[in-house]
Amino acid sequence: MMAMLFACRVVEERTQFSAVPRLLKQQVADIIINDFGMPELVPAEFGGTAEV
Repeated sequence: MMAMLFACRVVEERTQFSAVPRLLKQQVADIIINDFGMPELVPAEFGGTAEV
């Protein structure tokens, strides 16, 4: 539930991915990539395509 909340906030650009709590980052990354189809918002270390 919290992962979906943070994923929505990142997609809406209300929160930076770097501000996501450490324990939720992989779950949030998976949601952003698989559910929203936006790997450009996720750093490469979490499976996305964003440059850090």
